[in-house]
Parts: sequence; C-alpha cells; structure tokens
Amino acid sequence: MLVKIQGAAVHGIDAIIVTVEVSVEIGASFAIVGLPDAAVKESAERVRAALRESGFKFPHRATVINLAPADVRKEGAAYDLPIALGILAGSNQLEPAPDFSKFMIMGELSLDGTLLPIRGVLPMAIKARELGIESMIVPQENAVEAATVNNLQVYGAKNLREVVEHLLGRVPLEQTVVNTRDEFFKASVQFDDDFSDVCGQENVKRAFEVACAGGHNILLVGPPGSGKSMMAKRLPTIMPPLTLREALETTKIHSVAGTLRGGTSLMAVRPFRSPHHTISPVALVGGGNNPKPGEISLAHNGILFLDEFPEFSRGVLEVLRQPLEDRTISISRARYSVDYPAGFMLVASMNPCPCGYYNHPTKQCTCPPGAVTKYLNRISGPLLDRIDIQVEIFPVPFEKLAERGTGEKSEAMRQRVIAARKIQEQRFHDEPNVHCNAQMGSRLIQKWVHLDDPSRAILEKMMTKYDMSARAYDRILKVSRTIADLAGSPEVTADHVREACGYRNLDRGSWGASNSPLPFK
Repeated sequence: MLVKIQGAAVHGIDAIIVTVEVSVEIGASFAIVGLPDAAVKESAERVRAALRESGFKFPHRATVINLAPADVRKEGAAYDLPIALGILAGSNQLEPAPDFSKFMIMGELSLDGTLLPIRGVLPMAIKARELGIESMIVPQENAVEAATVNNLQVYGAKNLREVVEHLLGRVPLEQTVVNTRDEFFKASVQFDDDFSDVCGQENVKRAFEVACAGGHNILLVGPPGSGKSMMAKRLPTIMPPLTLREALETTKIHSVAGTLRGGTSLMAVRPFRSPHHTISPVALVGGGNNPKPGEISLAHNGILFLDEFPEFSRGVLEVLRQPLEDRTISISRARYSVDYPAGFMLVASMNPCPCGYYNHPTKQCTCPPGAVTKYLNRISGPLLDRIDIQVEIFPVPFEKLAERGTGEKSEAMRQRVIAARKIQEQRFHDEPNVHCNAQMGSRLIQKWVHLDDPSRAILEKMMTKYDMSARAYDRILKVSRTIADLAGSPEVTADHVREACGYRNLDRGSWGASNSPLPFK
C-alpha cells in the first residue's frame, strides 16, 4: 500500500515541500531514498522503537520510503513523524485511513514515542499556508511558533499516540491559536541596563544616538576600561522597536537556526549578537555541511557587536565587506546555493594600540615605534570606509564617576531615535528596500541631501586634507542627513556636516588626537 504525507525542508530561510512516500509491500527489506543524510537514514531505528513503545507494530515487510523531490538533500530528524505515520497507514494499522492531504506533519521522535522540537517550523508553516494546506501537526514546543502564521490550523502534540488519536478522530488535539498582532504589540520590553548608568561620555552617547537613528555602523577606539563594551551593550535600549514585518523576518532566521526558545511566537527585541574574536568565517557568514545562518544573519534587523575588532582574523573581517554593502549574503557550495539576509548594524570596538594606552591622558604607551600603525592596519581601508561613524573614547575622570546614575535615561534617547526613524519611514515610503538613511544609495543621497555653500566648503576641506574616498564622502552625507533628522531640520546645514565630519576620526593622519578641533570652522 502506498501512502503520501506532506512535509517540508528548509532551504535558506524559506521552506520547500517534501512529500514522504511510504510503500509497504510483500517482502522483508527496508530502504529510505531521496537523498537523505545520516540523521534521516537513522530514523528507521528511532521509528521502530517509537512504534513499539506506543503500542503499534513495525511491519516486517518490504518498506520503501521516498522523500520527494529526490534531488534535494534531506537533513535532520524532523521526518521521523511522517515516516512513522506512513508506515502505520501503509501496514493498515490506521482504520479508517486518514486523509493526509489536509495536513503538513513534521516532528522528531524519541525512542519512547515522545515528540521532540525541530528547527525551521515558521518557514514551514508559511509554505503550508501558501499552498493552501489546512492544518499542521508539530511537536508541542513548536506549536506557538507555527501558529504565528494566520489562516492555518496548528496542532501541537506531545507524542506519537496523540497524533494517531487525532487523525482517527478519537481524541482531537487542541488547536493552538495565536493572535499575532496582539501578542506582538503587547510584548513589553524591559531592559536591565540603561544609559543613565554611564558616567560622562556625552560625545559617545551622542554618536550612538546618531548611529541608531540612521542605522549607521560605528567603531569605538579607546583604552581598556574606558567603557566601550559597557556602552555597546546598552545600545538595544535606544534602538527603535521592531516592526511586525521585521519581527517575522527575524523570527524566521532564528527558527531556521534553532535558537528560538520553546513557546516563542515572534521575537519582540532586536537581536544583539556578540561573537568571540576566534570565530571562523563560516560561523560568521553561515553555511557548513548542514547550511545554517551565521552570526551576521542572526543579527539581521539588530546589532552585530565585534569587541576587540583587530583581534579577529583578517579573513573573518574581510567577509564582512560584501554583506555591509549589499545587506545580504550568498553562500555558494558545490551542492547548494542559499541566500541569507544580513541587514545588521555593525558596532565594533578596539584598543588604539597593542598595549592599549596610546594617547591615554595619564598612562604611557609602551608600544615600539610603528606598532600603532601596524595594529590599525589589521583593519583594511575598504572595511573602515564602510563604517560610517568612528569615535575615539577616553577614560572618565574621577569627578564624573561620582555622578553615577545622573545621566540621561535611555528612554529619552530612544524617543528621539524613534522620531527620526519616523521621518525616514515617510521619506522612503516608495522605496521597497530602503528603511533608514544608512541604506541610501547614490541616487537617494542626491535626492535627499542638498548642501549649501558653507556645508560644501566644509566637506571639500575635509575630503582634500585627508584624501578621503568617494565612499567616505557618501557616508558623511548619510550621517549628516541623520543628524538633521534628529534636529527636525528638513535641510542639511553646515552644523550637521561639521558634526558628521567629526565622526571620521580614523580618516585623519593624527587620529590619536581627535579631541583637538577640526582643521576648519
């Protein structure tokens, strides 16, 4: 007897339909075909034990399981449940035979028949709705995630026996219902950290506010103990809240990566990823034998924080260049090619030299001649060009440390950021792939940034004196536009351009003395 059950496979951050075909005939063989990996092939032993422990029999007959389409590699243990149900139906142990055409069924089985959570359920549910499938049966831990998709009946089951009882109409499973919009907008975000805890550093706070308002990449340069990491970890407290579209896209990525907690519907907080500097290029960009999103995709719509920036290997840093420009990453291998979104805000921090005390106000740098330049050269010029804001940070003096808790609260900064982002939403309403100033291309820069004569003179002096690239020129204009948005100004003025030029510290020959005035007024 031949039985067909609809499942799915994850490709990139989307899903494709996989039909689990089970044929049980006279004989004594067992085979799984359709390009399965080792985990899929091992499902035979898991299914055998699960059937026995759930009160069913594993048929000692010729059983062939085909996972169609046969040219797509099938990975993981999520096919255990449809395979088990196909064997039961094919061996006439389900009477009357269920109508499997109405269902998409996925789940991993333990040896006692318990259903274990799987990854990629959200894109699978989206694909099921697109194809008009009425219902979806998944492990209990994945039910809320799948129910995020509207117009799809989702049932969460704890074990194989519950699924069988539901399909036979004996003991129906309780449908999982999630009001996506209500759940998302009700989600209140509470942060343990706040910028009011940061003593002094008003210029750095301002740079962070500008960066968040326009989605700009930012680099902090300063000695150990100056507060680089502490302030970077407070960035999520001033980021604008996720939109429903961004939340769905972000949740899909984390669903595919398997990083969602059980019972999660939609992610309500922008991701903050902080990988260690020993990370490999594959772990950063994604891929591998079983393709998964890397850190830059897990940071999509959020922040990628790279502490000790020069300590990352040159190969790791250089792979950032293309995603920073295109906001997507294409992984091409001999057997597959997938695209992952990578629209993240890069936040990096570094010491000014190997010993960490170059240009320190009270401590002497012990590095040999040339060490500072060599240390900075670990970061290539093209990568630095892609970082819009470069700020030098200095230790906080003692008198400022005594003022702990008296600074401006994150909520006040966040409201200004949100107001600036609303201006940008209206500005780019007709641009489908542009949502903030950092995403503007040359055409949009020419359209929305108009310099008067004083502003043009300031920028010309900056470009000429420090021999800056055309990319750095565009970055200054983007940051200027964001500063104007924060001020509520429809036009970019000389003050806005002057402040934006002050955020290009590493483009200067004497970058270590960035607290000195600019070479123009």
